[in-house]
Amino acid sequence: MKGNELKPRIGIFGRRNYGKSSLINYLTGQSIAIVSDIAGATTDPVRKTMELGGVGPVVWIDTAGIDDEGGLGALRVEKSLAELKQTDLAIILLAENKLDEPERRLINECKKNNVAFRLLYAQADKVPPTPEFLTGVEHEFDIKPFVVSVFDYSRRDQLLALVLEALPESAYRHRSLLGDVISPGDRIVMVTPIDSSAPEGRMILPQVQVLRDILDNDAVAFVCKETELQRTLDSLKTAPELVITDSQAFAYVSKIVPDDVFLTSFSVVLARAKGLFEEYVKGTPTLDRLKDGDRILMLESCTHNVTCEDIGRVKLPKLIQKHSGKRLEFDAVAGLSALERPVTDYALVIQCGGCVVTPKQLASRLAPAIDAGVPVSNYGLALAYLNGIFERSMRVFNK
Repeated sequence: MKGNELKPRIGIFGRRNYGKSSLINYLTGQSIAIVSDIAGATTDPVRKTMELGGVGPVVWIDTAGIDDEGGLGALRVEKSLAELKQTDLAIILLAENKLDEPERRLINECKKNNVAFRLLYAQADKVPPTPEFLTGVEHEFDIKPFVVSVFDYSRRDQLLALVLEALPESAYRHRSLLGDVISPGDRIVMVTPIDSSAPEGRMILPQVQVLRDILDNDAVAFVCKETELQRTLDSLKTAPELVITDSQAFAYVSKIVPDDVFLTSFSVVLARAKGLFEEYVKGTPTLDRLKDGDRILMLESCTHNVTCEDIGRVKLPKLIQKHSGKRLEFDAVAGLSALERPVTDYALVIQCGGCVVTPKQLASRLAPAIDAGVPVSNYGLALAYLNGIFERSMRVFNK
């Protein structure tokens, strides 16, 4: 269930012909990236998954040169910088005893986007670093560059140990979704509607993630469709400790579940675990302040087939339109695709649960809106608000 999107991402960044592709091959022990003496051989990010001791699977990313030139080169540079914003750890290459604008740009981008980074002096076999250069870099950035040659495998384990030390724990030690609100033996009812947008033969990822978390916390899960919810509740001798529903069934489920039973949704649970929950709580009431002509951005973390029952592109926009009574415009952007217009054009940004992305990717995705003062919300919290159970959907987290 853990695709590349959920694995820690370690990016290699630097100028053309500084040995980024060779370093990827050196670290993974495989010939993954194309190595060439021709500058700019890497045009698009190349990814390779590898097991890293103490962490598990990580994704190594080889990027285009930060000093690429020309019209296409500028696009490649921007793509590399966009990749950096989604990275958990950036390895910035130095070589030839140079540290100028390209390297400083990368370092500044890391600091600006709260990306952990380390400096690595590459191709030491070609141009060895001078002591004065290494001392100057360490003095300026308080980071001692690691010196390596891809022909010297005696340093590989030391480099991997440095990567392991520098990789933020938040990238691979994921907090429990429900561990602080449920106890061993608690009975949790999961309401999972099956409609045309449900994948054939399986549950959607948020439901699977929540189910696993319930089991990890030694609680007991009961899974049913919304049409079987009343029967499921009646079959229990006493009320369950918590009901978790798909957000789009909030209106139906909230009428069945007694008010003294905690009720929330998969999307709300994920929103809280992924971070930015307070931003969502603060931004969601904007739904009451929309005006004619306002534009709303629906952000989806995954790419999926759109149906007439799609929550983000069909159901939620209809509910918002009805709630506001205004003439509104909606744009939907999937995955990590670039926005087609400035984020400041939007009165509200509504993010999905983010089940397929890391907290770092989610924070990076929403940072432009938050920095610009554009309110942000989440599918689950927006649906709870529109159904009049905003406070109720969060009550379990405040108990």
